[in-house]
Amino acid sequence: MGNGVSEDEVHKAISEVKHPAINRSLKDLGIVKDITVENNRVTITIAFPFANIPIADFLIRSLRMPIEKLGADVDIVTTIMNQEELQAFLKMEQEGWVG
Repeated sequence: MGNGVSEDEVHKAISEVKHPAINRSLKDLGIVKDITVENNRVTITIAFPFANIPIADFLIRSLRMPIEKLGADVDIVTTIMNQEELQAFLKMEQEGWVG
């Protein structure tokens, strides 16, 4: 892959990663906040709606796996959504809830 994966490849790889209980991708839900690609290292900043969510590890693994399949090293940085992001998330959660 030459100099490593591209940001476009990373976006494509995670675009189909969906929340297990909401019929939306993690990107659409605003959980994926930022993606940085340097050489063959991808850093993803993800924002959880609340601290200590029970599926945090599952969501992190769900994002990590498709990027590792591209052959990149992955770092995940976590944060908590601000009030505006949380309100947008809750609206999409209500619209897309599948349980």
